[in-house]
Amino acid sequence: MARVLMAMSGGVDSSTGGYLLKERGYEVTGAFMRLLGDYEPHPDRKACCSAQDIEDARQAATRLDFNFLVFNFQVAFQTEVIAPFAKAYAQGLTPNPCLECNRRLKFQRFLERAKILGHDYMATGHYARVEYDPQRKRYLLKKALDLTKDQSYALYTMTQEELSQTLFPLGEVTKPEIRRLAGKLNLAAATKPDSQDICFVPNGRYTDFLTDYLTTQGLKPQPGRLVDRQGNQLGEHKGIHHFTVGQRKGLNIQKPGPWYVLELNPLTHEVVVGPIEELGQKEALVTDLNYIAFETLTAPIKVMAKIRYRQTEIPALLSPHPKGAVLTFQKPPKGVSPGQAAVFYEGDTVLGGGSIAREKP
Repeated sequence: MARVLMAMSGGVDSSTGGYLLKERGYEVTGAFMRLLGDYEPHPDRKACCSAQDIEDARQAATRLDFNFLVFNFQVAFQTEVIAPFAKAYAQGLTPNPCLECNRRLKFQRFLERAKILGHDYMATGHYARVEYDPQRKRYLLKKALDLTKDQSYALYTMTQEELSQTLFPLGEVTKPEIRRLAGKLNLAAATKPDSQDICFVPNGRYTDFLTDYLTTQGLKPQPGRLVDRQGNQLGEHKGIHHFTVGQRKGLNIQKPGPWYVLELNPLTHEVVVGPIEELGQKEALVTDLNYIAFETLTAPIKVMAKIRYRQTEIPALLSPHPKGAVLTFQKPPKGVSPGQAAVFYEGDTVLGGGSIAREKP
Protein backbone atom coordinates (compact mmCIF):
# COMPACT_ATOMS: atom_id res chain seq x y z
CA MET A 1 0.00 0.00 0.00
CA ALA A 2 1.48 3.36 -1.07
CA ARG A 3 1.93 5.91 1.70
CA VAL A 4 0.89 9.56 1.29
CA LEU A 5 1.64 12.58 3.47
CA MET A 6 -1.34 14.92 3.09
CA ALA A 7 -0.77 18.63 3.71
CA MET A 8 -3.72 19.69 5.89
CA SER A 9 -4.54 23.33 6.55
CA GLY A 10 -7.71 22.78 8.55
CA GLY A 11 -9.85 23.76 5.59
CA VAL A 12 -12.46 21.76 3.73
CA ASP A 13 -10.33 21.02 0.66
CA SER A 14 -7.33 19.39 2.33
CA SER A 15 -9.49 17.60 4.91
CA THR A 16 -11.73 16.04 2.28
CA GLY A 17 -8.75 15.39 0.03
CA GLY A 18 -7.27 13.13 2.69
CA TYR A 19 -10.49 11.13 2.76
CA LEU A 20 -10.50 10.74 -1.03
CA LEU A 21 -6.96 9.39 -0.97
CA LYS A 22 -7.83 6.93 1.74
CA GLU A 23 -10.82 5.74 -0.29
CA ARG A 24 -8.47 5.18 -3.24
CA GLY A 25 -6.41 2.77 -1.19
CA TYR A 26 -3.56 4.94 0.07
CA GLU A 27 -2.21 4.90 3.61
CA VAL A 28 -2.66 8.53 4.61
CA THR A 29 -0.94 10.63 7.25
CA GLY A 30 -2.02 14.24 7.72
CA ALA A 31 0.47 17.02 8.44
CA PHE A 32 -0.01 20.70 9.27
CA MET A 33 2.69 23.21 8.35
CA ARG A 34 3.01 25.62 11.25
CA LEU A 35 4.14 28.87 9.69
CA LEU A 36 3.17 31.46 12.32
CA GLY A 37 2.96 31.78 16.08
CA ASP A 38 -0.24 31.51 18.08
CA TYR A 39 -2.26 34.37 16.69
CA GLU A 40 -5.96 34.77 16.09
CA PRO A 41 -6.90 36.62 12.88
CA HIS A 42 -9.47 39.38 12.71
CA PRO A 43 -12.96 37.82 12.74
CA ASP A 44 -13.75 39.40 9.35
CA ARG A 45 -10.67 37.92 7.67
CA LYS A 46 -10.52 34.75 5.59
CA ALA A 47 -6.98 33.55 6.27
CA CYS A 48 -5.28 30.33 7.27
CA CYS A 49 -2.55 29.17 9.67
CA SER A 50 -4.13 30.17 13.00
CA ALA A 51 -4.02 28.02 16.13
CA GLN A 52 -7.65 27.08 15.46
CA ASP A 53 -6.68 25.79 12.03
CA ILE A 54 -4.28 23.32 13.64
CA GLU A 55 -7.08 21.97 15.81
CA ASP A 56 -9.47 21.80 12.86
CA ALA A 57 -6.91 19.78 10.90
CA ARG A 58 -6.23 17.51 13.87
CA GLN A 59 -9.95 16.85 14.41
CA ALA A 60 -10.42 16.05 10.71
CA ALA A 61 -7.55 13.55 10.79
CA THR A 62 -8.99 11.94 13.91
CA ARG A 63 -12.45 11.65 12.37
CA LEU A 64 -11.00 10.19 9.17
CA ASP A 65 -8.84 7.80 11.18
CA PHE A 66 -5.33 8.63 10.12
CA ASN A 67 -2.26 9.89 11.96
CA PHE A 68 -1.55 13.59 12.26
CA LEU A 69 1.71 15.54 12.49
CA VAL A 70 2.68 19.20 12.88
CA PHE A 71 5.81 20.53 11.16
CA ASN A 72 7.36 23.74 12.48
CA PHE A 73 8.37 25.81 9.44
CA GLN A 74 8.17 29.18 11.17
CA VAL A 75 11.83 30.17 10.65
CA ALA A 76 11.81 29.11 7.00
CA PHE A 77 8.55 30.99 6.43
CA GLN A 78 10.07 34.17 7.84
CA THR A 79 13.28 33.98 5.83
CA GLU A 80 12.03 32.45 2.58
CA VAL A 81 8.57 33.99 2.19
CA ILE A 82 7.91 37.03 4.40
CA ALA A 83 11.33 38.71 4.09
CA PRO A 84 11.53 38.44 0.27
CA PHE A 85 7.91 39.60 -0.01
CA ALA A 86 8.59 42.76 2.01
CA LYS A 87 11.88 43.55 0.27
CA ALA A 88 10.27 43.12 -3.14
CA TYR A 89 7.56 45.64 -2.27
CA ALA A 90 10.23 48.06 -1.05
CA GLN A 91 11.78 47.77 -4.52
CA GLY A 92 8.54 48.64 -6.27
CA LEU A 93 7.60 45.08 -7.19
CA THR A 94 4.29 43.28 -6.59
CA PRO A 95 5.07 39.71 -5.52
CA ASN A 96 2.65 36.93 -4.65
CA PRO A 97 3.79 35.34 -1.34
CA CYS A 98 1.54 32.30 -1.77
CA LEU A 99 3.49 31.24 -4.86
CA GLU A 100 6.76 31.41 -2.94
CA CYS A 101 5.22 29.48 -0.06
CA ASN A 102 4.30 26.77 -2.54
CA ARG A 103 7.76 26.76 -4.07
CA ARG A 104 9.89 26.95 -0.93
CA LEU A 105 7.78 25.16 1.67
CA LYS A 106 4.96 23.00 0.30
CA PHE A 107 6.85 21.41 -2.57
CA GLN A 108 10.38 21.50 -1.17
CA ARG A 109 10.49 21.24 2.59
CA PHE A 110 7.20 19.36 2.95
CA LEU A 111 8.21 16.85 0.27
CA GLU A 112 11.58 16.40 1.98
CA ARG A 113 9.77 15.54 5.22
CA ALA A 114 7.54 13.10 3.35
CA LYS A 115 10.58 11.27 2.00
CA ILE A 116 12.37 11.23 5.35
CA LEU A 117 9.28 9.70 6.97
CA GLY A 118 9.09 6.98 4.33
CA HIS A 119 6.13 8.18 2.28
CA ASP A 120 5.84 7.47 -1.42
CA TYR A 121 3.95 10.67 -2.19
CA MET A 122 2.85 13.97 -0.75
CA ALA A 123 -0.55 15.51 -1.48
CA THR A 124 -2.27 18.87 -1.16
CA GLY A 125 -5.79 20.22 -1.51
CA HIS A 126 -5.00 22.29 -4.60
CA TYR A 127 -7.41 22.13 -7.50
CA ALA A 128 -5.08 20.92 -10.26
CA ARG A 129 -4.07 17.71 -12.02
CA VAL A 130 -0.84 15.89 -12.84
CA GLU A 131 -0.52 13.60 -15.85
CA TYR A 132 2.46 11.76 -17.32
CA ASP A 133 2.96 12.22 -21.05
CA PRO A 134 4.81 9.16 -22.45
CA GLN A 135 5.58 10.95 -25.72
CA ARG A 136 7.26 13.91 -24.05
CA LYS A 137 8.49 11.69 -21.22
CA ARG A 138 7.51 14.43 -18.82
CA TYR A 139 5.00 15.00 -16.06
CA LEU A 140 2.49 17.69 -17.01
CA LEU A 141 0.64 20.11 -14.77
CA LYS A 142 -2.95 20.60 -15.90
CA LYS A 143 -5.89 22.73 -14.89
CA ALA A 144 -8.52 21.30 -12.57
CA LEU A 145 -11.75 20.12 -14.12
CA ASP A 146 -13.54 22.70 -11.98
CA LEU A 147 -12.20 25.78 -13.77
CA THR A 148 -13.86 28.10 -11.27
CA LYS A 149 -11.46 26.80 -8.60
CA ASP A 150 -8.42 25.99 -10.75
CA GLN A 151 -5.14 26.75 -8.93
CA SER A 152 -2.62 25.66 -11.56
CA TYR A 153 -1.36 29.27 -11.84
CA ALA A 154 0.00 29.06 -8.29
CA LEU A 155 1.83 25.80 -9.02
CA TYR A 156 3.91 26.73 -12.08
CA THR A 157 7.17 26.52 -10.11
CA MET A 158 6.87 22.75 -9.59
CA THR A 159 9.73 20.61 -10.92
CA GLN A 160 9.52 17.24 -12.67
CA GLU A 161 10.62 15.50 -9.46
CA GLU A 162 7.96 17.29 -7.41
CA LEU A 163 5.22 16.56 -9.93
CA SER A 164 6.16 12.88 -10.03
CA GLN A 165 5.72 12.60 -6.26
CA THR A 166 2.68 14.81 -5.70
CA LEU A 167 -1.02 13.89 -5.73
CA PHE A 168 -3.87 16.36 -6.20
CA PRO A 169 -6.99 14.43 -5.13
CA LEU A 170 -9.31 17.36 -5.90
CA GLY A 171 -8.26 17.79 -9.52
CA GLU A 172 -11.29 16.00 -10.95
CA VAL A 173 -14.04 17.10 -8.55
CA THR A 174 -15.93 20.33 -8.06
CA LYS A 175 -16.03 22.55 -5.01
CA PRO A 176 -19.77 21.95 -4.39
CA GLU A 177 -19.09 18.19 -4.45
CA ILE A 178 -16.33 18.65 -1.88
CA ARG A 179 -18.62 20.70 0.39
CA ARG A 180 -21.35 18.06 0.18
CA LEU A 181 -18.91 15.23 0.89
CA ALA A 182 -17.46 17.08 3.88
CA GLY A 183 -20.98 17.49 5.23
CA LYS A 184 -21.68 13.77 4.88
CA LEU A 185 -18.43 13.05 6.75
CA ASN A 186 -19.44 15.48 9.53
CA LEU A 187 -16.23 17.46 9.12
CA ALA A 188 -16.20 20.78 10.95
CA ALA A 189 -14.61 22.37 7.88
CA ALA A 190 -17.68 21.63 5.73
CA THR A 191 -19.00 25.16 6.22
CA LYS A 192 -15.67 26.87 6.87
CA PRO A 193 -14.99 29.79 4.47
CA ASP A 194 -12.13 29.51 2.00
CA SER A 195 -8.86 31.26 2.84
CA GLN A 196 -8.39 34.39 0.77
CA ASP A 197 -6.17 36.83 2.65
CA ILE A 198 -2.42 36.89 3.19
CA CYS A 199 -1.97 34.71 6.25
CA PHE A 200 0.82 36.70 7.91
CA VAL A 201 -1.04 40.04 7.87
CA PRO A 202 -3.14 39.80 11.08
CA ASN A 203 -5.42 42.79 10.40
CA GLY A 204 -5.72 42.32 6.64
CA ARG A 205 -4.00 45.67 5.88
CA TYR A 206 -0.81 44.56 4.14
CA THR A 207 0.55 48.11 3.64
CA ASP A 208 0.50 48.66 7.41
CA PHE A 209 2.29 45.35 7.87
CA LEU A 210 4.91 46.29 5.27
CA THR A 211 5.52 49.70 6.86
CA ASP A 212 6.14 48.13 10.28
CA TYR A 213 8.16 45.19 8.96
CA LEU A 214 10.42 47.24 6.69
CA THR A 215 11.05 49.78 9.45
CA THR A 216 12.17 47.05 11.88
CA GLN A 217 14.51 45.72 9.16
CA GLY A 218 16.16 49.10 8.67
CA LEU A 219 14.36 49.64 5.36
CA LYS A 220 11.95 52.36 6.45
CA PRO A 221 9.75 53.33 3.49
CA GLN A 222 10.66 56.69 1.98
CA PRO A 223 8.11 59.32 0.97
CA GLY A 224 8.16 60.58 -2.59
CA ARG A 225 6.37 62.31 -5.40
CA LEU A 226 3.49 61.32 -7.64
CA VAL A 227 4.46 62.51 -11.12
CA ASP A 228 3.22 62.21 -14.68
CA ARG A 229 5.30 61.02 -17.64
CA GLN A 230 6.67 64.54 -18.09
CA GLY A 231 7.87 64.75 -14.49
CA ASN A 232 5.19 67.16 -13.32
CA GLN A 233 4.37 66.65 -9.65
CA LEU A 234 0.73 65.77 -8.99
CA GLY A 235 0.95 64.76 -5.36
CA GLU A 236 2.98 63.08 -2.65
CA HIS A 237 3.03 59.61 -1.09
CA LYS A 238 4.37 57.85 2.03
CA GLY A 239 6.14 54.97 0.28
CA ILE A 240 6.01 53.06 -3.01
CA HIS A 241 4.93 49.91 -1.15
CA HIS A 242 1.43 51.44 -1.11
CA PHE A 243 1.14 51.07 -4.88
CA THR A 244 1.06 48.57 -7.71
CA VAL A 245 0.98 49.07 -11.47
CA GLY A 246 -2.60 49.56 -12.66
CA GLN A 247 -3.83 50.91 -9.32
CA ARG A 248 -6.44 53.65 -9.47
CA LYS A 249 -7.76 54.07 -5.94
CA GLY A 250 -5.93 55.79 -3.10
CA LEU A 251 -3.73 58.06 -5.24
CA ASN A 252 -5.08 61.29 -3.69
CA ILE A 253 -4.50 63.42 -6.78
CA GLN A 254 -6.55 66.60 -6.92
CA LYS A 255 -6.12 67.19 -10.66
CA PRO A 256 -9.03 65.75 -12.70
CA GLY A 257 -8.43 62.16 -13.80
CA PRO A 258 -8.90 59.29 -13.52
CA TRP A 259 -5.22 58.47 -12.87
CA TYR A 260 -3.54 55.08 -12.85
CA VAL A 261 -0.16 53.94 -11.57
CA LEU A 262 2.13 53.36 -14.57
CA GLU A 263 5.53 52.76 -12.96
CA LEU A 264 7.26 52.62 -9.58
CA ASN A 265 10.82 53.91 -9.27
CA PRO A 266 12.63 52.62 -6.16
CA LEU A 267 15.70 54.81 -6.82
CA THR A 268 13.88 58.15 -6.93
CA HIS A 269 10.88 56.95 -4.83
CA GLU A 270 8.62 58.35 -7.54
CA VAL A 271 5.27 56.90 -8.53
CA VAL A 272 4.55 57.63 -12.20
CA VAL A 273 0.87 58.02 -12.99
CA GLY A 274 -1.13 58.70 -16.12
CA PRO A 275 -4.42 58.11 -17.95
CA ILE A 276 -5.58 54.60 -18.76
CA GLU A 277 -4.44 55.05 -22.37
CA GLU A 278 -0.83 55.00 -21.15
CA LEU A 279 -1.29 51.86 -19.07
CA GLY A 280 -1.27 49.22 -21.80
CA GLN A 281 1.95 47.28 -22.37
CA LYS A 282 2.60 45.34 -25.56
CA GLU A 283 5.55 43.29 -24.30
CA ALA A 284 6.87 41.97 -21.00
CA LEU A 285 10.20 40.39 -20.12
CA VAL A 286 9.78 37.28 -17.96
CA THR A 287 12.67 35.97 -15.87
CA ASP A 288 13.30 33.24 -13.27
CA LEU A 289 11.59 30.80 -15.61
CA ASN A 290 10.42 27.29 -14.88
CA TYR A 291 9.25 25.21 -17.82
CA ILE A 292 7.16 22.11 -17.17
CA ALA A 293 5.95 20.81 -20.55
CA PHE A 294 9.44 21.02 -22.09
CA GLU A 295 13.03 21.51 -20.99
CA THR A 296 13.61 24.94 -22.54
CA LEU A 297 12.10 27.32 -25.06
CA THR A 298 13.99 27.24 -28.36
CA ALA A 299 11.59 29.07 -30.70
CA PRO A 300 8.59 31.40 -30.44
CA ILE A 301 5.27 29.71 -29.63
CA LYS A 302 1.69 30.91 -29.27
CA VAL A 303 0.38 30.69 -25.70
CA MET A 304 -2.42 31.86 -23.47
CA ALA A 305 -0.82 33.94 -20.74
CA LYS A 306 -2.09 34.70 -17.27
CA ILE A 307 -0.40 37.70 -15.63
CA ARG A 308 -2.29 37.74 -12.31
CA TYR A 309 -3.96 35.04 -10.28
CA ARG A 310 -7.52 36.29 -10.72
CA GLN A 311 -7.22 37.58 -14.28
CA THR A 312 -8.29 35.68 -17.35
CA GLU A 313 -5.78 34.34 -19.85
CA ILE A 314 -4.89 36.44 -22.88
CA PRO A 315 -3.30 35.38 -26.19
CA ALA A 316 0.40 36.11 -26.60
CA LEU A 317 3.56 35.04 -28.38
CA LEU A 318 6.26 33.61 -26.10
CA SER A 319 9.77 34.07 -27.48
CA PRO A 320 13.25 33.17 -26.18
CA HIS A 321 15.31 36.06 -24.79
CA PRO A 322 18.88 36.16 -23.42
CA LYS A 323 17.49 37.05 -19.98
CA GLY A 324 14.51 34.68 -20.05
CA ALA A 325 11.54 35.02 -22.39
CA VAL A 326 9.40 37.77 -23.88
CA LEU A 327 5.61 37.81 -23.93
CA THR A 328 4.22 39.80 -26.86
CA PHE A 329 0.55 40.33 -26.23
CA GLN A 330 -2.00 40.23 -29.02
CA LYS A 331 -3.83 43.05 -27.27
CA PRO A 332 -1.83 45.11 -24.72
CA PRO A 333 -3.26 44.35 -21.25
CA LYS A 334 -3.67 46.95 -18.54
CA GLY A 335 -1.63 46.61 -15.35
CA VAL A 336 1.34 44.37 -16.20
CA SER A 337 2.97 44.47 -12.76
CA PRO A 338 6.68 43.69 -12.25
CA GLY A 339 7.05 41.01 -9.59
CA GLN A 340 3.83 39.21 -10.46
CA ALA A 341 3.95 35.77 -12.05
CA ALA A 342 3.24 35.21 -15.74
CA VAL A 343 2.08 31.65 -16.45
CA PHE A 344 1.84 30.19 -19.95
CA TYR A 345 -0.87 27.75 -21.04
CA GLU A 346 -1.63 25.58 -24.01
CA GLY A 347 -5.21 24.48 -23.58
CA ASP A 348 -5.46 23.00 -20.09
CA THR A 349 -1.70 22.35 -19.84
CA VAL A 350 0.70 24.62 -17.95
CA LEU A 351 3.75 25.11 -20.16
CA GLY A 352 5.64 27.03 -17.48
CA GLY A 353 5.97 30.48 -16.00
CA GLY A 354 8.20 33.10 -14.44
CA SER A 355 8.36 36.53 -12.88
CA ILE A 356 7.50 39.71 -14.78
CA ALA A 357 10.62 41.89 -14.82
CA ARG A 358 10.76 45.66 -14.39
CA GLU A 359 13.19 45.83 -17.30
CA LYS A 360 11.62 46.18 -20.73
CA PRO A 361 12.60 43.66 -23.46
